[in-house]
Amino acid sequence: MSRLKDLPKVERPREKLISKGVDNLRDEELLAILLGTGTKNKNVIELSKQILKAHPKKKLINITYKELVRHPGINMAKACLILSSIELVKRLMNIKSETLPIIETKQDIVAQVSDLRDKKQEHFMVLYLNARKELIYKKDLFVGVLNGSLVHPREIFVEALNEEHISATIILVHNHPSGDSEPSEEDIATTKRIIDAGKLMGISVQDHIIISQMRAFSFKENKLI
Repeated sequence: MSRLKDLPKVERPREKLISKGVDNLRDEELLAILLGTGTKNKNVIELSKQILKAHPKKKLINITYKELVRHPGINMAKACLILSSIELVKRLMNIKSETLPIIETKQDIVAQVSDLRDKKQEHFMVLYLNARKELIYKKDLFVGVLNGSLVHPREIFVEALNEEHISATIILVHNHPSGDSEPSEEDIATTKRIIDAGKLMGISVQDHIIISQMRAFSFKENKLI
């Protein structure tokens, strides 16, 4: 059994919530914060995964006190905390919030950057997503003749760590005005450098799309990511 305190601090649920925002926590991490502690044989994240596996989200929303306390490690206090949290969520669901676009496919990405097709100069844009793959921010970061030295990870990840739009994952997009959407060796090397930088900060690169007037090339679809 791995102990929670053996995880790097940035990966512990509470610390991750503080540093990256609540939107960037997985389901089991959110539940782990509510539970606080695990059992002798399971740390709190493993216990949370067990509960979510036994009660998927659609069932968890209607879980009962008796069902919860059947799980070893769930006492009266923890069961009441979970049930109170679920009930509060149900009541808050009546409050309408801004709907953010979900970005999962190449087509979703292209729809957000279609204006790049007709640009006469190269543009390098980054889409910033939360853990639910919702687009929370996008920015055109580099313009001109783009080479590896101009596209620097620092500028990309400064935006990802901005407290106004802290991101769980990013998508890279740039255009080829020449009309050829195939990546160059420099494109591949630049992408790898950005991915490696993201790993150090716990921010993944979901895809890199190259846009031309007629086509779009996905690094993910072509197994380059």
